[in-house]
Amino acid sequence: MNKQQRLNAVPRNALQWLLIAQVLVIAPHLLHIPQWIAGLWLLCALWRIQVYRTRWSLPPPVVKLAMMSSAAFAVYLSRGSLIGLDAGVALLITAFTLKLVELRSRRDALVLVFLGFFCVVTSYLYYDSLLAALYSLLPVTALLAAWTGLQQSDRSVSTAASLRLALVLLAQAVPLALLLFIFFPRVEPLWSLPQPSEKGRTGLSSQMSPGDIAELSQSTALAFRATFEGPIPPKSQLYWRALTMPLFDGRSWRMASFGTDLLPGQWHKQGPSHNYSVIMQPSRQPWLFSLDISESSQADVRMLGDFRLQRSRPVHRTYLYQAEAWPQAIAEPELTAAGRRHNLQLPHTGNPRTREWSRQLREQYADDRQLVAALLAHFNQHPYHYTLRPPLLGEHSIDEFMFDTRRGFCEHYSSAMTFALRVAGIPARVVTGYQGGEINSAGNYVQVRQMDAHAWVEYWLPGSGWQRADPTFQVAPERIEQSLQDVLGGEMTELDSNLLSPLRYRHVAWINSLRLGWENLNHGWQSKVLGYQGDRQRTWLRQLFGTLDWQRIGVVLVTGMVLLLGVLALIIIRPWQHQPDPAQRMLQTYDRLLQRRGLARSPQEGLQAHLQRIGGMLDARQRQQLESFVRAHERLQYAECGNLQETQAALHQLKRSMGFWHQAKR
Repeated sequence: MNKQQRLNAVPRNALQWLLIAQVLVIAPHLLHIPQWIAGLWLLCALWRIQVYRTRWSLPPPVVKLAMMSSAAFAVYLSRGSLIGLDAGVALLITAFTLKLVELRSRRDALVLVFLGFFCVVTSYLYYDSLLAALYSLLPVTALLAAWTGLQQSDRSVSTAASLRLALVLLAQAVPLALLLFIFFPRVEPLWSLPQPSEKGRTGLSSQMSPGDIAELSQSTALAFRATFEGPIPPKSQLYWRALTMPLFDGRSWRMASFGTDLLPGQWHKQGPSHNYSVIMQPSRQPWLFSLDISESSQADVRMLGDFRLQRSRPVHRTYLYQAEAWPQAIAEPELTAAGRRHNLQLPHTGNPRTREWSRQLREQYADDRQLVAALLAHFNQHPYHYTLRPPLLGEHSIDEFMFDTRRGFCEHYSSAMTFALRVAGIPARVVTGYQGGEINSAGNYVQVRQMDAHAWVEYWLPGSGWQRADPTFQVAPERIEQSLQDVLGGEMTELDSNLLSPLRYRHVAWINSLRLGWENLNHGWQSKVLGYQGDRQRTWLRQLFGTLDWQRIGVVLVTGMVLLLGVLALIIIRPWQHQPDPAQRMLQTYDRLLQRRGLARSPQEGLQAHLQRIGGMLDARQRQQLESFVRAHERLQYAECGNLQETQAALHQLKRSMGFWHQAKR
């Protein structure tokens, strides 16, 4: 290996950090990329190590082409396509792995480092929690250590030295990153990426059949967090509306598709209101979660005709929105003919026993309020059971539930009551969403999980509008006042099977305290960092500057960057601590000495040239001492055999000889 090849070769410490960085970069992706990529990395890493040890050679172009083609074909077989986010990330990680076996120079290693940074960024498309953000610092630090190792000319530099330098660079970049995060404008992307299929749970569906919500309630996944400006309302009032379902086909309830829902509902504000903000997890659906009746001033959020909130596009990332709820508002005091028809719609046949029973109730109770009260009393006084594991129902599902099994979850009760009200001529519909939630005392907010999914009934009364009724409360009031975990803890199969879930140990005080504290940290991360987007940034900047003047903000941003970079430069250079080395200090003493004697050396003149120029002006002893100092200084400055004490002694003798010469001149 010639000198040029040695200079271009990848240093050992840089290669070590590259391998460590690849492990840290690929690890979080293993949850959503084909598992064979891990085996491919082991093969490439072994090959690279053997090449470094000169036991193997780099693969020829034909082999590299075969490896690349085979890997691309394997991605196609695993993902069914080479297009899309999941396939694209898998291809990127594969390229990041295969690059190991063609590292020939530092330039190739730099390409691998830059590719690693890009792979770290793609992990945020799948995980954006606080833990994921903290973890990403590990591969970034390792990549920086590899980068610094590639820039160090001394091949004996240790891996620890590269790590220390990488940490220093990372610490220096943090203030600048914070400045850009706060002031740099948040703009919408010019294009949108397809979302990963594995990201998040969809949660509630636009259709509800018997058993759907019971199945969803087995999940402990977080749905959203809500923070109130004032006191948190009681759990019995926390009904989080998501969807209304007026259409029934005999077994399933569905959302309406008629155009009137696109218009805002008619309602009148009255009573006190609640201001709250919601941090919603990705659902891949446009509907939001809100208390009745809520409105939002955000440009991309609107209220529809059924009083639910909906975003202009699906929620693919953690989304923060503010709303104001009016619990005592009158919702739609006058029902249109089309609205009445849709909310009385029933199949022509099916469930004959429930139909007959509802008609008898109507004959017995002419007043709508009395009939609703009688229905609720029926669920309360008869032996109905609240369970996550109801028996399967046949063709006449409501009849079988009402008169045979009498065992069901919230969707069974809300479906049966809505059906009975419609038979009796009272407009009614099923509402799905979430009820209650866990109050996090560490952060004073409500966190709602998929297990809190719920269904209830809305019925319409003339002049009073839509009213809420919850037949589940009549059967299991503790479900509304406490939580599903407390009521059906023995049936929560996911909690029972997941030994590592902290929710399983929520009754252990110290474990539950740690869990709530960690979830509060995640809440702060999502609200303060991930939630610091367009509207919130503009609001904060208006509070800071009075008006939203981007030119003024740009000046502040540039000025702050200049000051920050100046401070960092002072910290790095430390001019107040700058001291010349001993050889330079002795040269300065020499120049001052000769200048006082009228024998000054010009800036571009070397010591040997200066000696030759002034040698004739000195006596033999002075010239001898001057030559001794020049030789000693050159050995100290340019040769490895120099001696500091010898040079200092020569300068001292030169001073003495020049002193005598000065006295003789006088």
